[in-house]
Amino acid sequence: MPDETLARPPERLLAALRRICRPLVRLLIAREVPFPVVSNLLRGVYVDVAIREFPVSGKRQTDSRITLLTGVHRKDVKRLRGERQAKLRPPRAASLGSQLVARWTTLPEYLDATGAPQALPRLGAEAGVPSFEALVRSVNTDIRPRVVLDEWLRLGIARIDEQDRVCLNVQAFIPSKDAEGMAYYFGRNLHDHLAAVVHNMLGEGEPFFERSVNYNNLSSAARTELVDLAKQRGMEVLQELNARALRLQQRDSGQPGASHRFNLGLYVFTEDQAMPAVEEPEAAKEPENEK
Repeated sequence: MPDETLARPPERLLAALRRICRPLVRLLIAREVPFPVVSNLLRGVYVDVAIREFPVSGKRQTDSRITLLTGVHRKDVKRLRGERQAKLRPPRAASLGSQLVARWTTLPEYLDATGAPQALPRLGAEAGVPSFEALVRSVNTDIRPRVVLDEWLRLGIARIDEQDRVCLNVQAFIPSKDAEGMAYYFGRNLHDHLAAVVHNMLGEGEPFFERSVNYNNLSSAARTELVDLAKQRGMEVLQELNARALRLQQRDSGQPGASHRFNLGLYVFTEDQAMPAVEEPEAAKEPENEK
């Protein structure tokens, strides 16, 4: 008689999955995405991952095997295999903005004596002189610099000073709540963080660096101090890596083997544990202090 315990999913993994899903479901409900839509999407992801990442050497992936691996009904497997999966691509404006900020905060011609992004004349008075217009045209010649500037002024990413110079607000470079770009970064960054953790949990080669600092029983003042410190040091790390990554990309672009992608993410989250909350299963609780 087969051991029925082999068919039971690990309780700790399910508890962790439930916790992961809570903020995601909150977003879906807030954006009026009903469960049937997500359910069908998840079926498609199960089928796609099984096909791509669990092949049998020398054998074709049949609908029956995909059903065995995933539990998705064979008729659904057949239907889903015939559907095209939409790729997550960065919106043009978000991609352009990232490139502009990367150059403005990294290239020497756009920095002041302290290494901070300098205020740029809105228009280029002469060739070779740094200006906002020249910066935009160095990345994209299809979109007029004025269009980019107007959008940045609206979002608070930039401002115009009394000398008609464009000043960058690096801290404000976050897509607005209704921006298409925010959905793109939401998908990309959470995917990469989760993919790194899964890679480590499955022991698939050299582990990715993935660490966090977690403390409970803090006062409001301590919480504020830690958030401010994290923002300050986090921006320093991101700016340093951004500068190095841009130089390496310029060096390696077009060379054989230059096909790798790098993504580093930092985040801060706080909550008041005195507020009523749904009790997490025992397996999902965290230790008091974790480094």
